[in-house]
Amino acid sequence: MLVAGFPSDVFGTNCYVVAAAAGEQCVVVDPGIGVLDRLDALLAEHRLHPAAVLLTHGHLDHTFSVTPVCGARGITAYIHPQDRELLADPGKALSIDPASLFGGRLPYSEPEDVAALPDGGAIEIAGLEITVDHAPGHTRGSVLFRLPATGVQFDADEICLSGDVLFAGSIGRTDLPGGSMPAMLASLRDKILPLADDTVVLPGHGPATTIGRERAGNPYLLEVSQAGPTPPAPTRGL
Repeated sequence: MLVAGFPSDVFGTNCYVVAAAAGEQCVVVDPGIGVLDRLDALLAEHRLHPAAVLLTHGHLDHTFSVTPVCGARGITAYIHPQDRELLADPGKALSIDPASLFGGRLPYSEPEDVAALPDGGAIEIAGLEITVDHAPGHTRGSVLFRLPATGVQFDADEICLSGDVLFAGSIGRTDLPGGSMPAMLASLRDKILPLADDTVVLPGHGPATTIGRERAGNPYLLEVSQAGPTPPAPTRGL
């Protein structure tokens, strides 16, 4: 397996490509703001051919470039049904007018071909079997993508692209429209804590981590496992 990525220059949102191997088809995960040139360079470096775009949730910092990425290649964007409306109107999940981030004009459009991610279960794209776990809290339609960590890149059995559900040492904020701290804590308890300690977590912002590291020190996981006090409200992310 090949997994590569980089943070965008705006909000530091991690954009990833995942493929069975170099020179194969791949999926692009969360193409955010201003990523097109770096994404094209990464695809060329590894001779990858995008087969689909997968979105961990509908916030603009994760979806901004989905239309040019999909449109240039005639491929489909996949998102959970509960965040589908955010592709048409990303302002529904923000506390500000998104056009204000771009000088009053929002250079964004909805992709032509959008498909629904399953509410749990697996999808097969680009020779990959990807488990989709619905994990609301940051948004109503936030998901985790889990894949077997085959090959030598990771010393683990599984990787988890966690979007803004879980970060190294923190979680995504829950105070924006569609967010819910009770739902987030339930997702952490039911979807994150059962994962194996050596699971590699590739988050939507910040560095990679492991479930074992977060289980031992992330205050929000300590809270849901009843091993720590209530932490302050998270503030990271859009």
